[in-house]
Formats: sequence, C-alpha cells, structure tokens
Amino acid sequence: MTDPVSPHFAHARAPGKINVFLKVGQLQGDGYHELATAFQAVSLYEDVRAYPADDFSVSFTGSIDTTGLSTDGSNLAIKAARLLARQSGYRGGVRLEVEKNVPIAGGMGGGSADAAATLVACDALWGTDASREELTALAAKLGADVPFALSGGTAIGTGRGDQLSPALAKGRFHWVLAVAEFGMSTPEVYSALDRHREEHAQDIYPALMTPAVDTDVLQALRAGDARQLAEALHNDLQAPALRLAPGLHEILELGEQSGALAGIVSGSGPTLAFLVPDADSALELQVALGASGLNALRVTGPVHGARLVQEW
Repeated sequence: MTDPVSPHFAHARAPGKINVFLKVGQLQGDGYHELATAFQAVSLYEDVRAYPADDFSVSFTGSIDTTGLSTDGSNLAIKAARLLARQSGYRGGVRLEVEKNVPIAGGMGGGSADAAATLVACDALWGTDASREELTALAAKLGADVPFALSGGTAIGTGRGDQLSPALAKGRFHWVLAVAEFGMSTPEVYSALDRHREEHAQDIYPALMTPAVDTDVLQALRAGDARQLAEALHNDLQAPALRLAPGLHEILELGEQSGALAGIVSGSGPTLAFLVPDADSALELQVALGASGLNALRVTGPVHGARLVQEW
C-alpha cells in the first residue's frame, strides 16, 4: 500500500457533527455546564493540508466565506499544531491550508474538525508517531468538541462534552442541513439559556447538575430507526437560539412541512438539521428548501473521524 504521506505535505480530513441530543446542566461556579450529548459525525468535511515550514501559519479556502476567520495564534488549527509540537519536542513549524465546508459558528464543530485534522496531519508530516490515545488527550485540551472530531462515528459525550463513550449505531441516517448566512456565538446562546432559567425559575423544573442522555435516543441509534430517532431529538440550546434568531422558526416549520421527520438546531446554532427517512426524501427536501432561497446540503452519518487522505 502506498504511504499516504508525501515528503512534501500531509492531508487529513475531519467531519462536522450534529448533536442529535443535548441536555445542559446547571451553571456551575466556574462558568461552565455539565453536558449530556449524543454526537453523530456527518459527511461534511474540513480538509487540512500541512506543509513543512519554519513557523506556524494558516490560510483558508473552501465553499464558505472565510474572510472573518483569524489566522493568528488564536486560530484553533494553529493552537493544535503548536500543542503537538510542544508535546513531541518538534522544533519546526507548519504551513496549514484549510479547505472549509462546515459552517463557521454554525453549531457543527467546524473549528474543532480543523483542530482534529491538524493533529493528524502534523503527526504524519513530522513523524511524531503519537498514539490515538495521545492525540485524544491533546484534543481534549483544545476544546470540548475536538475529541469527537478525532474519533467520529456516534458517541455519547459527558462532562463538557469531551468525555466520550462510543454508542452503537446501526445503518445510515440521512440529514438535510439548512445553513444560515450568519453565525451565532456559543457563549451568547448559553447565556440566554441561563437567563431564561433564572427568570422562570418558579415555573420550570430546575436543570440537573449532571444530566444524562435519554434511553430513547440510544435505542433509536442502536436500531438504526430514523423515525424513532426523530421522536427523541432534543436540544436544550434550541429555545435560546430561536429567541436570538427568530427567523429560524420559519425554516424549521418549512422543513417539517416539506417532508422532514423532524428538525433540530445543531449545537448552539444557527444550522438546522432535518432528519429524513431515506436518500430520496433528502433530495426532495433539499430541492424544497433550495426553492425557498435557502442553502441546503444533504449529508449522511455516522462517518469516521479525522483520518489521513491519500492524493495519488
């Protein structure tokens, strides 16, 4: 088999994700929340090509507008490369070229996918021979969604979403994504949830300190049953995201009226994920949403996590 690493560069690919279930625990003293989520990696990918260099840099291309992305040391891909270099003792740098397809600030973990793919690409380029366990430990230091972008598939996330356990998932699920023309700040969505809980504390049940994923979700994934999963979809961040971006209500209604089994805000939004029964239904829904002027994409899940890509 041909070595997938060229002496000149390494290419890795990592997927975006949909949270098919997300419960948010009480706000804690450190400003964070315990989460219980079910992730599914889907076939919308970030591609990272890593080239030898003396310092660290990143540039972007792809199907989405990347003009607002930072290219300095605050960028998550550069953070990932520098972290691996420090950990391994590598003394050079890397030039990263990122082909972005996952919506920016869209609730699908695009930045996390960049970081995961960067870890894999740089490990191959530099010959650092890090184990998957070592890469996962580094991923957890970069952000809650990075370990899942590295592992892919279907998984249950607890803690801050970074404590992963694989979930059995049978077959293939078909999704149609309605991609917004704007992004949403994850901290703002969480803050809106906290404010709502505080303002309505007398009227709603208090959030659990340590939430759990509902068994209905696990059963639906295990059965590979899209209709059963549609009944179990849940996201505590959906209501605050819809309050911050009320126009998403209409898109959710349109998708469900146009054949989706159910729609859900992905993560902290604003991307909407519509679950459909099969590939034909996905195409029909994509056409219907597109006819209304929306950017609609068909994806499937689960798919594998960050991997090297052979280009010749």
